[in-house]
Amino acid sequence: MTTSMTKRALGAGAVALAALALASAPALAQKTKLTVYTAIENEQLDPFKKAFEADNPTIEIAWVRDSTGVMTARLVAEKDNPRADVIWGLAASSIGLFGSMNMVEPYSPVGVAALKPMFRSGKTPETWVGMDAYLAVLCFNTAEAEKGKKAKPTSWADITKPEYKDTIVMPNPASSGTGYLTVAGWLTIMGEEAGWKYMDALHQNVAQYLHSGSAPCVQAAKGERLMGIGFDMRGATEKTKGAPIDLIVPKEGLGWEMEASAIMKGTKNLEAAKKLLDWSVTKKANEMYGKYYAITSHPEVKSVPVNYPADGEKAMAKMDVEWMAKNRERILAEWTKRYDGKSAKK
Repeated sequence: MTTSMTKRALGAGAVALAALALASAPALAQKTKLTVYTAIENEQLDPFKKAFEADNPTIEIAWVRDSTGVMTARLVAEKDNPRADVIWGLAASSIGLFGSMNMVEPYSPVGVAALKPMFRSGKTPETWVGMDAYLAVLCFNTAEAEKGKKAKPTSWADITKPEYKDTIVMPNPASSGTGYLTVAGWLTIMGEEAGWKYMDALHQNVAQYLHSGSAPCVQAAKGERLMGIGFDMRGATEKTKGAPIDLIVPKEGLGWEMEASAIMKGTKNLEAAKKLLDWSVTKKANEMYGKYYAITSHPEVKSVPVNYPADGEKAMAKMDVEWMAKNRERILAEWTKRYDGKSAKK
């Protein structure tokens, strides 16, 4: 090959490479950023994002995370100017509320029929799909109990006894999903009249209402409180770390909720949002949920975390997510009027 021919070949190659670079540039530029509102635990954010983006390289997740109550209030405040594309990991009762306010885009994800029925909205198309369920349990510090010669309770009724005065912390239901499911559970199990009377009695023994579903079991684990009413997996995690706590399943039954996902009405990234919902119901996604929760939406995923209470799922009360959504505002207003004086400062 002559020198001039070689130059021409090299020149043509350079032009081809340049053309290839230009062709790929739009593909890079077209990466869709999804604003995803959530209340999942902080340690879940990075693993979930990486796993989804690895399977969907043209989509990027931008998390906005806060506690359930705060996130619910924020989404309602943004109703007329929504900023979220998707909710991935918020209480189903909150999303049920959004559905009643015409804030969600109905969509039945690919594969949703395989999920357990309780983890589906039951609408056609679905308005939300569930991920995992979490329960309200008692985290009881056995070391502190021994010091103070306190008996180990076995029921919700037990913890209203005078010996437990100022020894209990629980989540504020207005700011914590765990708090709301706990209150809704008592009203479901006992009935409304008896449920409020029970909370009046329990209030005498509550030292403080905290603004997190994790904090009560963490405080009990550290020995800062004798017991905390908190969510199951946080208690199991603290016990596994070596905390001297027992996870008690009160004999009357447990309130529970599920984390769920939905597409926000008005999103400008609908196709990408659908891909996230499709991925969220897969067995692969449920296996990730199972690393943090014992009860997941996919029937083929079996998760038995270390130190999880064996009878937890059996003790789940017959909760009605739609009722929880419709009555949320009324219940929280009544709870705040009666008990907010002991809430921790925000």
